[in-house]
Amino acid sequence: MFELATPHPRFHRSFLAATDEFLAAGEEPYAGIPNLPPDRQFDGLSLTRAEMDDPGTFARYATWLAGLREPDSPRPANYVPSTVRWMADGDEYLGQISVRHELTELLLTWGGHIGYSVRPSARRRGIATAALRMILPTCAELGIDPVLVTCDPDNVGSRRAIEGNGGVYEDTRSGKRRYWVPANVGAPTVADTPA
Repeated sequence: MFELATPHPRFHRSFLAATDEFLAAGEEPYAGIPNLPPDRQFDGLSLTRAEMDDPGTFARYATWLAGLREPDSPRPANYVPSTVRWMADGDEYLGQISVRHELTELLLTWGGHIGYSVRPSARRRGIATAALRMILPTCAELGIDPVLVTCDPDNVGSRRAIEGNGGVYEDTRSGKRRYWVPANVGAPTVADTPA
């Protein structure tokens, strides 16, 4: 059954299989391997693909991702609090979707409130559309309505996911199409996996 789950160690092997798919497709930014240098408020978090093989290391990474929703969680200075959910079918990791709780100037222009990625083998199945629909109640709970979602102009699948959830095109800035999506308070709720 498709759900949005809190990052959890139960997805370890499937997450790494998805990581390998992203890397093989030349989509390293979506592979889920953190490379965050230290700054004035953050100790940094950089792992290699080999280090992610260790269950304990992966569990710590999943816990860190799940904790990003807290205002005082450790994160880089340019990161805002965010709710991270993993798209899943049982224990199979299908991708990630995140809600950024606030917008910086860069996010207003380029990144938006929501970012998502679907592993290559799970694409063209409506997963991004469903995940976006399922995360919108979280946006409403956070007082975000409407929700800014962006995509590359040539990403037809992402455009369809956004427009399929009521996204209204505003403009294109810095190479990103910008849409405003209503938070749809009546949409299905997000399923949380216990940490």
